[in-house]
Amino acid sequence: MDLKYIHQIATDLSLPVKNVTNVQQLHAEGSTIPFISRYRKEATGNMDEVQVGDVIEKIKYYDELEKEKKRFLKL
Repeated sequence: MDLKYIHQIATDLSLPVKNVTNVQQLHAEGSTIPFISRYRKEATGNMDEVQVGDVIEKIKYYDELEKEKKRFLKL
């Protein structure tokens, strides 16, 4: 994921960039929301399931946005 989107997510959700990056990496590796929020508190800065879910939702949004941009540019 592009760093500008990580920064935007961090700004939108008032979270540190490091925590958002860590959630993104853990999610990309296949970790679930409950796993991340319960067992990776050191990586997420003690984010709860709702916060982790919000970050992942934003990540999916920006991933789809990038796919649409690429698809549009191919036309």
